Amino acid sequence: MNLTKMHLPPPRPQQTQPIRRSLTATAAASLIAILALTGCGGSKAEKASQTAVKVNKEEITVHQINFVMQRQQGLKPEQAEAASKQILERLIDQELAVQKAAELKLDRDPSVVQQIENAKREILARAYVDRIGETVAKPSAAELSQYYNAKPALFKDRRIFSLQEISIEAKPEQAQQIRAKLQAAKSMAEFADYLKANEFRFTGNQAVRAAEQLPMAGLDAIAAMKDGDSAVSQTATGLNVLFLVSSRLQPVAEPQARQAIETFLSNQRKGELVQKDIKALRTAAQIQYVGKFKEGAAEPAQAAAPAAPPPTSSTNDLDASAISKGMGIKQ
Repeated sequence: MNLTKMHLPPPRPQQTQPIRRSLTATAAASLIAILALTGCGGSKAEKASQTAVKVNKEEITVHQINFVMQRQQGLKPEQAEAASKQILERLIDQELAVQKAAELKLDRDPSVVQQIENAKREILARAYVDRIGETVAKPSAAELSQYYNAKPALFKDRRIFSLQEISIEAKPEQAQQIRAKLQAAKSMAEFADYLKANEFRFTGNQAVRAAEQLPMAGLDAIAAMKDGDSAVSQTATGLNVLFLVSSRLQPVAEPQARQAIETFLSNQRKGELVQKDIKALRTAAQIQYVGKFKEGAAEPAQAAAPAAPPPTSSTNDLDASAISKGMGIKQ
């Protein structure tokens, strides 16, 4: 199991003719979004004034450039002019590729048509999610403070953890023996020597992680561990051992945490609202599974996994799958 950091990201008018502007799903998504802007009405003079360049008989407009620029994160105002020129050159290359694809009749290729339709569905679904999200109220100052105080391991008592992890292949009847040796071992190195001597197959890794980079489900349990403690969890092939080598306190004050908390709570509320709305849509819709999908159809909603239990000793059971997932909150 890897402890690597995991990072917690407009529809277009209906087309009356086949779209011919995509070689890949990504290009299709960009194209459809661009067409949504350039398809708006306006006078001929207004359209002409927005033309940035003509590529054969096709135009690339300022709207298209601005559309791409709006998605350039971290772009400073003084970089805008240079960036717009670079974007224009990329759009020219894209337009030339699109024109050649149309000449080769790739817009009729079944694979390309399917990619375009998939891109359209993704864009429309994302637009729906964004529209629903706009109705969510921002958390109040009291709610931000309440969340801050409720998560001391994430803020007031925030620590930087140096962790070692070992995944062991073992039979169920060997688990108790391994746990007992782990309890008696003075260090992870001593425990690893035991595994080698008894010919257990295992893999290990180590990492330094801040509290916000650990899984929400297991954060409280890991935060309750002291330096030198270990946690063990059952896996499909054996056991997973997490060893806390050392840690250091590095708290985050409430003013510095407010933006991160607001973003997290807002996203959480948006997700809950979308799930609620989708559930209502499913209830109102007529959904009929056909053929092999008719039997054993999946339930529309899955129960959320319970949070990891609080620690009761130096060796605690933790959800192994949770250890490799980041909670998605950055400071």
